Amino acid sequence: MKNKVAILSTAYLPPINYFTKLMMYDEIIIDPIEHYQKQSYRNRCTIYGANGELSLSIPLQHNQPEHTAVKEMKIANDYDWQKRHWRSLESAYRCSPFFEFYEDYFMEFYTVKYDSLLHFNTELLHKIIGLMKLEVNITNALEYIPDYGSQADDFRQIIHPKSKHTKPDAAFNSVRYIQVFESKHGFKENLSMVDLLFCQGRNALDVLKASIND
Repeated sequence: MKNKVAILSTAYLPPINYFTKLMMYDEIIIDPIEHYQKQSYRNRCTIYGANGELSLSIPLQHNQPEHTAVKEMKIANDYDWQKRHWRSLESAYRCSPFFEFYEDYFMEFYTVKYDSLLHFNTELLHKIIGLMKLEVNITNALEYIPDYGSQADDFRQIIHPKSKHTKPDAAFNSVRYIQVFESKHGFKENLSMVDLLFCQGRNALDVLKASIND
């Protein structure tokens, strides 16, 4: 790690390598001013269902202009996406060791309507941080900076669900832990943090620490 500051995009139930950055850096800056990018973690996550990896996407309103800033993106609540996402999470993790322990903390996010994608992601992120008892210094960027140079480590284009869009993340090492459907489909790397949390509970912190390449 070269810097003490990391730049991240907002993300929906972010993957494990996203959370390793929260542990590694003294300051986290989330960029709400960058242009929204389709098919990214900004509105989607990947969990482990009975048939393998499952992508959950938050639907967004279609009338938003191209190059809209993330902070302006509105959720399309005319779709009953919250119920579908919650059913998918229940189906995937009901048999995990710690789902019942955390269930009520997450259910509220799938019963209350949110208009803003950024607000929803931010509230959900801080809930996970609180449950894990992480001490994280998070602020939002006040202006868009395309290239931070040597001032910060920029992960906005590195942490992405599609490998063709990503750059190597040398600081992340995927560590195996027991997953619900591992016996059927094998171990799946770098899923949403909820996969690790529901499967490992408080031990999730140890897995995160072991996933960091110093």
